[in-house]
Amino acid sequence: MREYVVAVVGATGAVGRMMVSVLEERNFPVKELRLFASPKSKGIKIPFKGEEISVEVLEDTKSFKGIDIALFSAGGSRSLEYAPLFARDGAVVIDNSSAWRMDPEVPLVVPEVNPQAIAQFKNKGIIANPNCSTIQMVVALKPIHDVAKIKRVVVATYQSVSGAGQKAIDELMSQVKAWCSGDLMPPPKNLPQTIAFNCIPHIDVFLPNRYTKEEMKMVEETKKIMEDPNIKVTATTVRVPVFYGHAEAVNIEMEKKLSPEEAMEILRRAKGVVVLDDPENKLYPLQINVAGRDEVFVGRIREDFSVEAGLNMWIVADNLRKGAATNAVQIAELLIERYL
Repeated sequence: MREYVVAVVGATGAVGRMMVSVLEERNFPVKELRLFASPKSKGIKIPFKGEEISVEVLEDTKSFKGIDIALFSAGGSRSLEYAPLFARDGAVVIDNSSAWRMDPEVPLVVPEVNPQAIAQFKNKGIIANPNCSTIQMVVALKPIHDVAKIKRVVVATYQSVSGAGQKAIDELMSQVKAWCSGDLMPPPKNLPQTIAFNCIPHIDVFLPNRYTKEEMKMVEETKKIMEDPNIKVTATTVRVPVFYGHAEAVNIEMEKKLSPEEAMEILRRAKGVVVLDDPENKLYPLQINVAGRDEVFVGRIREDFSVEAGLNMWIVADNLRKGAATNAVQIAELLIERYL
């Protein structure tokens, strides 16, 4: 099997470190791994397959020739600046930021949903990894859409602090420790409000339409990934005091009526989906249980009696894995299998 020179850009962040771990776990055919980050990460070593890989400073590198695949988790501004440079020098970039997602020439890919879109990487040498909340939702909805055609989606998310990075994880930890010790909780620095024992209906910035940017990502990205601009989507995204894993309460209205049992059977056959739905025995997806898993878990599937053909469901996944790192590596796996 051919092996590839792989780069991880933003390697010292929570998602970047997870990308390195997932590459190793899935035995991706890595010939050489190069790690890039900001100057403050210079000298840091990250373990990979029994070795310690030194982090390179991104700004110090003038040429990226010889890199086959670059996994980006360095933020939108860095991606806009550096992704074209990696692509110029021959790498295919798989970018985790929002910078390229809605570019009509850049594919936005969830392998279980629209793997055929990967072929469009030839336009700019860039493939976009969707928003974490969008990924897990469309993995669960696409099999139902193929059978019953979804007309409308109403989603409320319950997103863990790891979606905001390592500093947000540390912030929740410090606030909880202070509260448990009877000390004054430190004020929020990385999240808009105190997160310990609280829910914050504010992820990313507010837009003129009174939605947050995170909410509008789910609206627009769902249509692009599902390749159906007629699906109506509305979202409310909420940060909750959970370390890992995003949960979503999702309501769908369909053209064709499906019973909960029919929907469960469709989802049981779907790739990347695990159905956990036995509420009488307290069996339903929980964030604390799905952390560290790559599948999308679905439960609480029930009829929406307020419309002719509607269902409610509860969708949970690990946002650092399927919502970011694992999805990116799965894209890379399809890339080398079908195109490189």
